[in-house]
Amino acid sequence: TTDSWRAMVEAKDQAIAAALNGFAIVEAATPREEALVVAIALREVLETPEQTAALVTPDRGLARRVAAELSRWDIAIDDSAGTLLSRTPPGGFLSLLAEAVAKSFAPVPLLALLKHPLAAGGQTRAGFRRNARALELAVLRGLRPAPGLDSIAAALERKNTPRALRDWFAGLREMLSPLADIMVADNSSLKGPSLKGPSLAEIARTHAATAEALAATDKEQGPKVLWRGEAGEAGAGLIAELMEHGADITMAPETATAREYAQFFRDLAELRVVRPAYGRHPRLAILGPLEARLLHFDRVVLGGLNEGTWPGEATTDPWLSRPMRKTLGLQPPERRIGLAAHDFSMLAAGPDIVATRALKEDGAPTTASRWLLRIKQLAKGLGLEDKLSARQDLLDWARAIDREAKTARAKRPAPRPKVQARPRRLRVTEIETWLRDPYAIYARHVLALKALDPIDAEPGPAERGTAIHKALEAFLVAFPDALPADGLERLLRLGEETFAAQGAGAAILALWRPRFVRAARWFLSYEADRRKAIVRALVEVAGEMTIAGPAGAFVIRGRADRIDIFADGSATIVDYKTGRVPSQKQIEHLLNPQLPLEAAMLKCGGFETTVTSVRELVHIQLTGGEPPGRDIPFKGNADDIAGKALAKISALVARYDDAAEPYRSHAMPERMRHESDYDHLARVREWSRGAEDTQ
Repeated sequence: TTDSWRAMVEAKDQAIAAALNGFAIVEAATPREEALVVAIALREVLETPEQTAALVTPDRGLARRVAAELSRWDIAIDDSAGTLLSRTPPGGFLSLLAEAVAKSFAPVPLLALLKHPLAAGGQTRAGFRRNARALELAVLRGLRPAPGLDSIAAALERKNTPRALRDWFAGLREMLSPLADIMVADNSSLKGPSLKGPSLAEIARTHAATAEALAATDKEQGPKVLWRGEAGEAGAGLIAELMEHGADITMAPETATAREYAQFFRDLAELRVVRPAYGRHPRLAILGPLEARLLHFDRVVLGGLNEGTWPGEATTDPWLSRPMRKTLGLQPPERRIGLAAHDFSMLAAGPDIVATRALKEDGAPTTASRWLLRIKQLAKGLGLEDKLSARQDLLDWARAIDREAKTARAKRPAPRPKVQARPRRLRVTEIETWLRDPYAIYARHVLALKALDPIDAEPGPAERGTAIHKALEAFLVAFPDALPADGLERLLRLGEETFAAQGAGAAILALWRPRFVRAARWFLSYEADRRKAIVRALVEVAGEMTIAGPAGAFVIRGRADRIDIFADGSATIVDYKTGRVPSQKQIEHLLNPQLPLEAAMLKCGGFETTVTSVRELVHIQLTGGEPPGRDIPFKGNADDIAGKALAKISALVARYDDAAEPYRSHAMPERMRHESDYDHLARVREWSRGAEDTQ
């Protein structure tokens, strides 16, 4: 009817003005804000006795968000489209169990399974969760353990964890083993036409039995816990159908049975919909456009009015052209848009209508539904735009409902613990942290907080550096005097062993090995020349130095990678680096004081040697790149810088022995984007933004 718009405008037809009474458009910024607007509009209706309201939308994501937002007022409401079985507790639990087995009980899927609300393993849920957390901290954080339950059990034994935890995991392994055995049985070496893998029915039966055992509590049997309610019945129905129809479906031994079954089960659970037996709320509903056609509500919220959602896209057939579809008597692709337009026009004619859309989705701008655009254009021509914005109060309420009172910006933390609580022993590698970020020392040594390792971590630069250090240490200890003729082969063999100990798999080794080969060749050449000048070398030498402070003795501990001793009694301290090397200025200004402090420790007799002077401080950088290695000596007097380091650390100890001296966060960061394990605790992103720190 767009051809009649001009006539309406010229005639100043007031029928349109009357038609827009009770029709409002609300454009939210995001889908989350749109859901909150809809929830408030529905909640408002409940203030009037016996009034009813419904959200009508084809967007199931919006429907789920609205149901979640309504829960803040303890309003339980179901989407009439139902919930996918995979998103219900029983369906998710069954899927997680299959995926944990398929991924050989890797840390992430295993923890997802063990921390699921239905997991209890015959215990109280609280007790089972405590054991799962203890297992996580003991062996599942850091580098990934070898695949399988046996390797996790071996890791628990190797780390000498409490007997109670090992006994608990032994019971868990016994519970999970039947499903693992039938899903990952290795029959690939067997051949022959008569050989068959497990049937789908056998796997489903074992899957259900294992899930029941894992869901059982100390007071309830597993079947009662797992199969209760509409979702439990749907899950039981899926398992029963797999057992009934899967007897003749077998998996060939060569296929990855566990991976295939886990994906197959989740796909089936994605196809099943769980619907409530009856509605939860007598006056509110969430419906699809088709269901809402013959129903009446006092208020109707039309949600998700964006192109691609309502109406949906007209999908074209890659095999049948439009003339072919017409010849075959098939409907054109646009027919669905016509039906959607019919639904919208019928619903929009109600007495109280709120139409909503989100301006952005996933960070990208959206396009308003063609029907909204036409209504807005017509209203603009008639000067009736104000009528469409009559319910902007809903948007204001949505934006204000979670807005807190303005609070003062967090200040840079500067805790001042008692002197007796402050650390009296630090490693030499922690002194730089003490200078740059004292708060990290406070959190680590006063609060005794240690950062957790990430879950399922892969070997990175730190592990590579540790492996190379250990390989060089083992090589130099094995050959303290003359280098062997096959030195390269021996060093590479040691590197392979230390890489394996750090958990490097084939993909990681493909990156590490070539670089280590180049670095090893350079190192052996450098070592051969260096041994002509030194008398002997001490490797991985531990030492400590005591400094007198106002509050008592302060001990600095350290471990030098290498100390080369010359014939005149002087020594060179060597530090191996596989990454970045401190600059000359950082060492001169003692912002990276590791080697100067080790030199001071050496002169004080902390390394139990007779050396009294330090000839040189050297960093040996082994990157395996171009160049593969290089020695970087400190261009200054080593004895002088050692004396300055001792004086600076003595002054630092005296300063922090004063109870008034705070442990400030990021006192002297090396980089603007310096990150610490304790930045979140120190709320760095709050106080470092905007206003200048006044402390």
